[in-house]
Amino acid sequence: MARDTRLGIELWEKKIPVLEEVVGACELLGLDPLYVANEGVFIAVVAKDKAEAILNNLKTDPLGRNAAIVGEITANHPRQVVLQSNIGGRRVVNMPIGEQLPRIC
Repeated sequence: MARDTRLGIELWEKKIPVLEEVVGACELLGLDPLYVANEGVFIAVVAKDKAEAILNNLKTDPLGRNAAIVGEITANHPRQVVLQSNIGGRRVVNMPIGEQLPRIC
């Protein structure tokens, strides 16, 4: 979406629901959870003034118990997705190129 518009997307890492098991496995393998397949997960882009009501509705279903508002559309940084990290830093989230390989440190 960001690439095809004159808008940017701001994501908040703290708000993205990632299971502890996934975090642990990604840390062990040197993978970024944002680039790992997420079967059964969807993202809905909705009007800001409707977001809370939609979130509350999703949370009424057991399958939506982890639903969260994880970011917003912004005029800042057009055509880019920027992640605000858990420690306060910011980084551009690039489109994946090829297959993700583990980092070997």
